[in-house]
Amino acid sequence: MKDAIDLYHTLTVKVPIETRQGVHTLPASSVITVEAVGHKVLIHTTMRDFESVRNMQYYLNLLPKNCFFQTHRSFIVNFEHVTDFDHSLIHMAGGQFQAYLTKRKYTAFKEAYLLYLESTR
Repeated sequence: MKDAIDLYHTLTVKVPIETRQGVHTLPASSVITVEAVGHKVLIHTTMRDFESVRNMQYYLNLLPKNCFFQTHRSFIVNFEHVTDFDHSLIHMAGGQFQAYLTKRKYTAFKEAYLLYLESTR
């Protein structure tokens, strides 16, 4: 029951994405991945991409830990959108997006992802 409540709260969490144009509030479940590209942070969502004025650490602290995982210093991924993964790459949203997975984090990612899948049954 606790897992179901945690999942419900995660699905209803709203995430403020601050851009130069303003603040966009979206459900956390619509965030596919957060990607650092140079000095920019891109938020890829199911609707469109946003260029945030915030840094990666801000999103790492903001996003629910049971659904999001930092796979590489440049990527935070949403388990809900993971299609498949191997020892170095994660494919998301039916192959639309890819994120790097470091060898050091592979085991932790796999365990967290399997735990996430178990909690969504």
